[in-house]
Amino acid sequence: MKVKNNPLPIPILDLEKLSDDIIVSLRIQVDKECKKRKIKFSSGDYGEKVAIDFFNNTPGLENLLKAPTGTKNVDALSRKGDRYSIKTIKDGNKSGTIYPDRENKEKQLFEYLLIVILNDDYELKSLYRLSWKQFWKVKQWDRTMNAWYLPKTLKALNEGECLYEKK
Repeated sequence: MKVKNNPLPIPILDLEKLSDDIIVSLRIQVDKECKKRKIKFSSGDYGEKVAIDFFNNTPGLENLLKAPTGTKNVDALSRKGDRYSIKTIKDGNKSGTIYPDRENKEKQLFEYLLIVILNDDYELKSLYRLSWKQFWKVKQWDRTMNAWYLPKTLKALNEGECLYEKK
């Protein structure tokens, strides 16, 4: 992620030289500052930003706008009105959950699902787009969460379109 409007280089700390107590203290300070500035940081939030930025900066792809907070199963909207659900996979082998409609479990919730795969440095490793129909073919059910998810398997990912893969 590029830091906007920051003329100073970001110093890289040699974290290995710091004690566990100092690392925890730094984490607490950063978390508090993020909360104060209303910066959300989770791999899911970050993946949404990466996906939207990728679409908005890639010729031939639709421009996306972040969906209003609280919009169920929809994270971004296109100018044409297409609804995008964005799920990020960083360490695990499955996407986040997608909750079905309470009255109609087969009701279409979005037009496209974007699967953002990040590496350990939070860099975009790959990005896949699946239509609702493609998602429906490969989705899995999580009984604990009572929701669907997409497994990080070649079969599931290859069902969709690979928009980006880091060499």
